[in-house]
Amino acid sequence: MFMRVDQLQAELPAPKRRDPNAAAALQELLGGKYGEMSTLGNYMFQSFNFRSKDKLKPFYSLVASITAEELGHVELVSNGVAMLNNGPDNDGDTSDGGDITGAPFEDMKDIRLAAAFLSGGGGAAPINSNGASWNNDFITSTGNVVVDLLHNFHLECGARLHKLRVYETLTDPTGREVCGYLLVRGSVHAHAYALALKKITGVEIEKFLPTPNIDLSKIPESQKYLAEGSHRRLYTWSPKDYREIAGLWGNGEQALPGDPPGELEVVDGMPDGGKIHQLTGVPSAFTPDYAPEEMFEIAQKLTKKAR
Repeated sequence: MFMRVDQLQAELPAPKRRDPNAAAALQELLGGKYGEMSTLGNYMFQSFNFRSKDKLKPFYSLVASITAEELGHVELVSNGVAMLNNGPDNDGDTSDGGDITGAPFEDMKDIRLAAAFLSGGGGAAPINSNGASWNNDFITSTGNVVVDLLHNFHLECGARLHKLRVYETLTDPTGREVCGYLLVRGSVHAHAYALALKKITGVEIEKFLPTPNIDLSKIPESQKYLAEGSHRRLYTWSPKDYREIAGLWGNGEQALPGDPPGELEVVDGMPDGGKIHQLTGVPSAFTPDYAPEEMFEIAQKLTKKAR
């Protein structure tokens, strides 16, 4: 089962301006071939289908724990997309939608992903940067442990390339922060799958890393995560399960060359995380409604009753 916490895995800065085209670019990290929907789908179904779990506990625990992290990555990217579509944080919702007959959203017809507004109200969706739907064809779950781990290693390296290219298209701090954080964590996952493969086969696959060959020290948004040691940490994402990953991640194994040095460590639970930004309603777009005052009042009364 999964437990949900009302936070993001990382603190995202508010966007400087409303930028639907930047949001469209960030969609690639959600619904693209190497996006977070793909990493989540691969690891989730591999963990569900894993054979001989008790006898292969370290390898099962690795895939299972990273599954939980990837679910949070889907949430992080989705929030980044919605924030860029929404624009800077502000004080609150407009009281009503006003006159909607004068085409208040005329510019939306010219943005890259008009459907993000027309169908989704400015939210994220499991699609790539061109609006093509993410699909099951991106999932590999063969049941063969070596093949699946090797595929996961490839997937994380492809995702790293994905993130670097998207990073280079963005200037807004929100999208770049998403990329900077995920570049660090994606490197961790690639490293972990490489070490797992080395334990089984003896092949030092971690020597392929980093792939593509760029040092994270060149990414300013990654620096605070490197400084705090995020590149050396695997989280269990559970209060008591999946500790077996310590047999693969740790035991004298060191951070990758080029990253700040130190021994790999397993951390029980999850990182501290950051707040989820409030997306201001746009009554003229009927989000959450055209005249939502009554809805807000009802929600306030229900919240008081819950306390």
